[in-house]
Amino acid sequence: MRHKRVNVKGGGKFPFLFCLTMQQSEVDKLVEKGLSELGFDDTYLIETKVKVNKIEIFLDSDEGVNFLKCQKISRWLEAIFDEKKTFGETYILDVSSAGVGSPLKLLRQYPKNIGRTIEIKYGEGKSVRGILKSVVDHLISVEYESIDKEGKKNKKVRLTEEIKFEDIIESKIKISFN
Repeated sequence: MRHKRVNVKGGGKFPFLFCLTMQQSEVDKLVEKGLSELGFDDTYLIETKVKVNKIEIFLDSDEGVNFLKCQKISRWLEAIFDEKKTFGETYILDVSSAGVGSPLKLLRQYPKNIGRTIEIKYGEGKSVRGILKSVVDHLISVEYESIDKEGKKNKKVRLTEEIKFEDIIESKIKISFN
């Protein structure tokens, strides 16, 4: 990845990405403040992407994110961005739910998905696909089927894998259309 360098007073150089990261962290704090002020205690920030004049904000909620929540937080943010000219006169603000198929990034996202099919990559090259059974502290339990050979017959066996949240590299809820 190449970074554009920007000269700053005093002759020092900083990667352009550094400026965006600073701006992104400020947007994160602003979103958190907006969620609190609007009384959306069950809603939380998953990710913010800031690119020059495009701001993308992805939210999730213990009860699910709906259009009205996205609209209210979007308007709340727009009022502040417009007043302070944070992104100039023209910018794109997109506030939405993380969406089906998006990776789970926070431990808080797991409990509402208990009973659903999940695929988790963890540790060094390990993965499991099964039913999310429980979340206790930082331990995620996934039940899956395995086939054991007994003589000439194959026997399906249900196993449970317990994975520390800290060991998870990526996890996604899998949607079934059966």
